[in-house]
Formats: sequence, C-alpha cells, structure tokens
Amino acid sequence: MATVLLVEDDHMVRSALVRALTNLGHVVHPVGTALDALREATEHDPDMVILDLGLPDLDGAAALRMLRGHSDVPVIVATARGDEPSIVRLLNDGADDYVVKPFSSTQLAARMNALLRRSGRPTDSAAETGEITVGDLSISLSRRQATLEGRPLELSRREFDLLAYLAERVGTVVTRREIVEAVWHQHPFVGHDQTIDVHMSWLRRKLGETASEPRYLHTVRGVGLKVVEPE
Repeated sequence: MATVLLVEDDHMVRSALVRALTNLGHVVHPVGTALDALREATEHDPDMVILDLGLPDLDGAAALRMLRGHSDVPVIVATARGDEPSIVRLLNDGADDYVVKPFSSTQLAARMNALLRRSGRPTDSAAETGEITVGDLSISLSRRQATLEGRPLELSRREFDLLAYLAERVGTVVTRREIVEAVWHQHPFVGHDQTIDVHMSWLRRKLGETASEPRYLHTVRGVGLKVVEPE
C-alpha cells in the first residue's frame, strides 16, 4: 500500500483513477491544480505522485520542475504526447516514468509498483516480497533468480533485467523505447531494435519457445513486447 498524490483536473478521470487505485489498496489524495499539488506534496510527503500535464493553473512540466526543487518523490507523468523529444524533456525535468493517454488503470498500477519497488517505498504485497509469478515462470527480484517449472534459468544480467521488467507488467505491451530507457538505461540509439531482438531470442531459447510459437514472450508488431500468462 502506498500514499498516492493524484494530480488530475478532469473530474471523471480523477474519480475513475481514485476508485481503481483505492481498490488496489492505495491511499489516494486527489487534487485538481498544480498549486494544490505542490502544497499537498510539501505538507504530507506522499510515496508517489501521478501528475497530469494539462492543469488549469500551471503547466504540468513547470509544476514538475518546482516539485523537484524540494522533493525526490517518485513521479509518473500522464501525457497526451508520446513523441521522443517530449518524453526526453519530461525525463530531464525530473519525471521517473510516464504513461501516454489514454492508458488503463492496470498499466498505471504496474508502472507504480515497479517504480515504488525501485525507490524503496511501499507497494503491494507481491512487490514487497520481490516475487513475480507468471504461469510456471517464477522470478525472485531480491535474489535475481528465475525458474521455469522449478528449473533454474541461466540468465545473463541483461536477460534477467529484461525478463523481470516485462514480467512486472504482465499483459501490458511495453514499447522498445521504454525498454531501452529502463533496462539499458540509455536513450534510444541506432540499432537498439536489433539489440533487444537478440536478447529476446536468447530469452525465448531459454524459456523453450520461439518467436513463431511464443508462450510467455510475445511481440506486438509495430508496438512493442509483452509477457503473458501462457494458455
């Protein structure tokens, strides 16, 4: 469970997110303006901020920069623009992660859990234990070990990081750009698609599957990659 400051001026969107996050066990403090958000963040020190950029009183990017002046709280930015220059600018301004509208509450929750875990702040019980289970695939984040049907998988550091990142977001398509930034800790570079494909090929081989007959690792052509529960 985490204390979440939700900054969203659209009443219907705000209500839907409050309901979804509350059902997941989080304590949500919703506000509709940047000034209220800055005041709330200063007075109550939330575990996580979800910040919409289209606020009525102050540009969300400016609010992010102001927030970063006095707090290192994890921030997920909700933006309508998913182009690379916009995302790079937000990350440079201090955002820890982002979601592009429209997004599902499931996608947002997965990103929250991953970010809360990396920051050492509280999250849900699965994240607290550091264990991820998808079908017969088990991943221990704390021990950095993965097993399939009880059999240990011999994974390189990058293979483990890639598999864990996708498994944390089971059922959610993750773009290649996101993977490069989160797993390789780099901005997208020439040839990054091939680099990811090579690591995916190695992972598939170790999971006993192929690109043409996937079980866990699926490619969504033109969009990205995802881990799913096998049928």
